[in-house]
Parts: sequence; C-alpha cells; structure tokens
Amino acid sequence: MADLAPPVRAQAMPLVVAAGLGIACIAGFVLLVLLRPLVPGGGAALDEILLWQSLLPRAAIALFSGAALGLAGALLQRVLRNPIADASTLGIASGAELALTLGLSFSPLLTVLSRELLAFTGGLATVATVLALSWRRGLDPVTVAISGMIVSMIAASLSVALVLARGEYALSIHIWGAGVLNQGDWSGVASLAPRLVAGIIAAFLLLRPLNVLTLDDSSARSLGVTLHAARFAILILAVWLSASVTAMVGIIGFLGLAAPTIARLCGARTTGRIMIAAPLTGAAVLFLADCLTQLLGPGFTDLAPTGAFTALLGGPLLLIMLPRLHGFSAVTASSDTMLRPLRKPAAALATLAILLIAIFAAALAFGPTPDGWHFATGPLFSELLPFRLPRIVAAGCAGALLGVAGLIMQRVTGNPMASPEVLGVSTGAGAGLTVALFVFGFPSSVVMLTSMALGALVAFLVMLTVTARSGLSAERLLLAGIAIGALSMAIIGMALAQGDMRSYILLTWISGSTNRAGAFEAWMAIASFALLTAPLFLTTRWLSILPLGTSLSRSVGLRIMPSRLLLAVLAALMTAISSFLVGPLSLVGLVAPHLARLIGLQTPRQQIAASILIGASVLMLADWLSRVVIFPYQIPAGLLASLIGGPYLLWLLGRKAKRM
Repeated sequence: MADLAPPVRAQAMPLVVAAGLGIACIAGFVLLVLLRPLVPGGGAALDEILLWQSLLPRAAIALFSGAALGLAGALLQRVLRNPIADASTLGIASGAELALTLGLSFSPLLTVLSRELLAFTGGLATVATVLALSWRRGLDPVTVAISGMIVSMIAASLSVALVLARGEYALSIHIWGAGVLNQGDWSGVASLAPRLVAGIIAAFLLLRPLNVLTLDDSSARSLGVTLHAARFAILILAVWLSASVTAMVGIIGFLGLAAPTIARLCGARTTGRIMIAAPLTGAAVLFLADCLTQLLGPGFTDLAPTGAFTALLGGPLLLIMLPRLHGFSAVTASSDTMLRPLRKPAAALATLAILLIAIFAAALAFGPTPDGWHFATGPLFSELLPFRLPRIVAAGCAGALLGVAGLIMQRVTGNPMASPEVLGVSTGAGAGLTVALFVFGFPSSVVMLTSMALGALVAFLVMLTVTARSGLSAERLLLAGIAIGALSMAIIGMALAQGDMRSYILLTWISGSTNRAGAFEAWMAIASFALLTAPLFLTTRWLSILPLGTSLSRSVGLRIMPSRLLLAVLAALMTAISSFLVGPLSLVGLVAPHLARLIGLQTPRQQIAASILIGASVLMLADWLSRVVIFPYQIPAGLLASLIGGPYLLWLLGRKAKRM
C-alpha cells in the first residue's frame, strides 16, 4: 500500500489545489464584504446598491478576465511550444494599448464604437511582427521572448509619447492601461462573458490540432493537420481573447504566463486538462489579487491597480522558468569574430569626433523657425544659448555614459546583445526612483540619483547571480534581464497608476525629456562623465579577458568576482545618471558598442572611445530631432532615441537569425 501513496497523492494534488483556491476566493470575498464597509453611515439601501452594482460586477469581471487570459496563455504556449508565451511577453498587450491610445488621442469616438476591434488590431499587428522576426529560427522560445520585448518597448515608447503629446486627456488611458477592474454596472460583464464562452467552445473545437501541434512539424503533417492554418486559427483566438480583456479592463500583466504554469505544476499534463485548469487558475489568481488590492488599500482606494499588482508575478515567475526553457542563443559572443579589424582606427575615431562636433554645432545653432530654417547668429544665438546648451550637453554626456555602460555589460557577460535597457538595469534604476518617491515624497536630485544607482546595481547583480550557474549563457542572461525588467516595470506601473504628481514625475522620466535640463544637470553630466569614464582605461585588461569565459579568465590570473563587481558598480552608476537625464528606453547602450564593432574597432580601448563618441552623437542627434520633427512641439529625446534604436535591434536580430 505504501507504493501506491505517491501516485494517489499526485492524482489528488489538482483537486487539493482547486479546493484551496476556491476556498481562498470565497474567504477573500467574504472578508472584503465584512471588513470593508461600502459607505460608513450610508444606510443599508445604499450599501446594497453598491454591493450589487460595484462589488459583485467587479468580482465577476475579475473571474471572467482571469479565465480568458489563462485560456489565451495556454493556447499561445501550446501553439508556439513556448513555456513563457503570453500576451505580455509577445507584445500583444502593449500593441493593444498602443492602438487604444492612438484611438483615444485622435478619435475618441472611434474607441467608443469599436474599442475591441482597435485592441485586436494592435495586438495582432504586434504578435505578427514578433512571429515574423522569429520565423527563421523556428519560433524558438529565446528569440520569441527577445523579439516580444523589443516590440513591446517600441510600442510603450510610442504610447508614452502620445500620452505626453495629448496631455491630461490621454493620461487617463495610461492609468487605465495598468489594469483597473472597477465596475459601475454589469455592462462589462455582459460584454466579456459571451466572448469567454465563445472562446472556450472554440478552444475545445481546436483540441485535436492543439494535441497534434505538441509533436514536431513532420509528425503533425503526417497526421493530416494543416500546420499554418491551425496555428493561425489558434493565434487569432488567443489574440482575440487577450485583446478583449485589454479593451475592457486594461493590461493584466503576466497572468497568461502564470495560469498555465501553475496548472502544470499542479499536475495538468494533457492538452484537455490544461485547457480546463488554466482558465480556472487564471480566474482564481486574478480574483484573489483583486481582493488583496482592495483589502490592503488605505481607506476606499485600492492598494494598486490589479493589473499592475499581478504583473509583480511576471519577473519572479520568468526567473523560475529559466531552467525549464530550452532554445537557441539569439546572438553569441563569437559573432564579432567575423568582423574584419580596421586598418586605421585612429582615422575612424577622428571621423567620429568630427561628426560629433558637427552634430553639436547643428543642434546648437541650426533649426526651424516660423520663417523657415536658419542658423542662429548674433543676438538670437545669445538668447538661445542658455536654453539649448545645457540640454545638448546633458544629452551628449548621457549618451556617452550609456554607450560605455553597454560596452561594459557586453564585455562582462560576453554577450553582444547586453545593454542597460535590454538587461533591465535601466528599469531597475526606475524602480529605485519609485521607492525614493514613495519614501521621501519629493526627494532632492542627490537622493533620486542615489536611489537610482542602487536600483540599477541591484538589478545588474541579481541578473549576474541568477545566470552564474549557466556560465552567463546568452539566452539565460537575456531572459533574466527581461524578467528583472518586467518586475521593475511592474513596480513603476503601480506608482504610475496613482495619478498624482509623483506619477507625472515618473512619466516624464520614462519619456526621457531633456527640455528641462539646466545648468545643474549639464554640470552634473560633465562631472559624472569625467569621473566614471577615466578609470575605464585602466581596466582594459579585464575587459579583454572577461568575454573569454570564467575558466580561461582564472587561468591567466584574473580575479573574477572583484573585477566584475567593480565594473558592475561603474556600469550601474553610469546607467543611473544617464537614465536620470534621458529615461530608460533610449537603447543607446546597445547601439553604440555594436556600431563600434561594426566599424571594425576591436581593442577595448578603441571601443571605449568609439562608444563614447557614438553614444554622444546619437543622443545629441535625437535631442535635435526632438525639437525639429514636429516643430514648434517637441518629442522627448529618450523616446525618439528608442524609436531609432528599437528598429536597429530588430534588424540586428533578423541579421543574426539569417546567419544561423
């Protein structure tokens, strides 16, 4: 009988977990009703109205939304054979939010008439882009995850740019986008419930193709399944379910990843069981998260939007999933060996310096006016100098610091896809800034910089620690960076959704606007650049040896931990200061070191100099373009730089895929 105990316990585990979740949901709702009076002294009639028109619809929308996202996540993971696929990692949610932001900004009536269609179109466009980028690599999980991160970053940049351009009118879409489940009647439930029922019916009609798609492509074809048609139908269904939830309540982060994962951990193995367990798990998890946000919130306000609260699951869950993930490295450290060394590196560096001077001069004096394009001279130049010079200097120094920080990270990890933005170090700095805003209210610049530096350093060290066992392998490193970035952005999103002045500070920081840079920011940028880059030229031996791997580095007498720690501190400080000036989304930390290598510069000393010059040039150019593209209005320089760096990163990913 003892031999039968483990199988019996294994079979009973799903029932135990289901019963536990059900009891927790009931207990949570009972506590919510009993411990949080709806209106103190408002009378039983008003309490009853609010119970039936607010609390109960909110509970129902949480259950239906969670079930829809759980089902969508299970479909995506099955059809792509990817355990980390969901609406967040594939960019579906960000694309839907961008489409809704566009609709609200330019035609509010359009969002009222066809909000779901807008969200579906945006989500479908982003997932199509992600799959197109990953197609040559057989949709392997690593490439899909990286492509989804890039597309999400570009969509987020465009969304924030639109929010800032449209002012407080579009700020509501950003607060709503954090995933708000508040309901005033049953209309949302009545709209979402039929869609969920239709999605469940469609999923079970597609059960046979879903089972066959778990096999390899040749086996699936031999069983008579038309692969492309089946995948397309399942993807359309998953995107439609995800977009319906996004259009109704905003982005509910990573629930589509969590629900199928929890279902599998509880014993669901077959496709049919996962299709049943994932929606139930998603409904229970979102319902419990919503109860917690209401119970823990002060007064009659929620602790945080439920979508942002559930997004906190994303980062830790991705880190837990790393050992289970198998895929190809999107880019390997050996890719740089194909590049030919430059015969005259000094001439190339001189050319870059001349280009930087030309951009600096153009940004300082050349631009549009109501009467056309002019070079500012004489009194006009003197009037413009106090406004333009600080922001140009701040942008240039921030770009130089980001370029060098990206080079350090790529050398320390041996991964040419590493950068402050890709590895979540920039958003780690933002998480540190968020903590400072909530602890100190409106902290001084010194406190903000210190907190950002600590946040960036913690993010970088956690990433190195998590991936150390795999030898800092490229795919694990990138996915760990995505996970840390997701966790940091969830913290930032919770603060953004508060809608107060601190939210505006964070939103302005995310945008990377330089139009408020003054003498303090300019001198701080210059001093930071001088102090942080000078020691790097003394560490060129470390930067040469570390990409070769841990064992070889130790064999030549390099002390791995002290050298990595010192370089990590330098990179974190550079990232914090540059992020403080131009936000977290510029991607200059990836672009500058890559361009330095593409030119043919190979030694660390040459690449440091080139990364400085290229990074400064890119952000100075972005700052100038931010003033002239939609003159007399401005686009934040950090966002504009991300719209330059994002397509470059997509091109790079496609280029590496073709080489394979």
